[in-house]
Amino acid sequence: MTADRDDATRSAVVDRYLECIFYIDAEGDVVRPGRLATWLGVAPPTVTETIRRLERDGWVVVATDRSIALTNRGRDAASDLVRRHRVLERWLTDVLGFDWVTADVEAERLATAMSDEVVQRLDDAMGHPATCPHGNVIPGRQVGLDSSLTALSDVRSAREVTVRRISEVAEHDGHPLLRRLADAGVSEGQVVSVLGTDADSITIDVSGSSCTLPLSSASFVWVEECVSTQ
Repeated sequence: MTADRDDATRSAVVDRYLECIFYIDAEGDVVRPGRLATWLGVAPPTVTETIRRLERDGWVVVATDRSIALTNRGRDAASDLVRRHRVLERWLTDVLGFDWVTADVEAERLATAMSDEVVQRLDDAMGHPATCPHGNVIPGRQVGLDSSLTALSDVRSAREVTVRRISEVAEHDGHPLLRRLADAGVSEGQVVSVLGTDADSITIDVSGSSCTLPLSSASFVWVEECVSTQ
């Protein structure tokens, strides 16, 4: 069910926090004030005060260890925000031809300007895509993330793999990585070959061109090993 985005207690700040908590939780990480401060680029005292208000208004619950979780109400609202963003990203990339980073920035701008009806019609026109351009599931779609996927940083040399997903964290906290991958021609469904690794980096071949990534960045790229036909 779509959350009511016109709720009087909602603001742009509330939306930003709810969406951020959703993304961090979706990666299986524990949501804590320090992580939110880093992600949002705000001072820890600001996060503490905002979380206090979110808890007061019923959007989140804070445990005794200071971990933060969305309430049912908060999750409904966050899911709606993420669904809108990912549908718009898919439209901006697949229909209008924008690159990953530009699509993410523009989707952020458009998400609050477009009505629910317009977003729904775009979704309908695209045939209800299951994922955003980075392979992350659009809320409401009955698609599970494949637990057999492996981080690119863990793949051995001389292997062919198919890119399936870019981490939520990289998608919203690492535009430089998205830009580098896009410039190298890496996209969801792209087959790449691992040429070699060392202590700090991994080199891949993308359609005949090599690209070297720090292992810390490659850990955000989830891949599926190609099945040999030999």
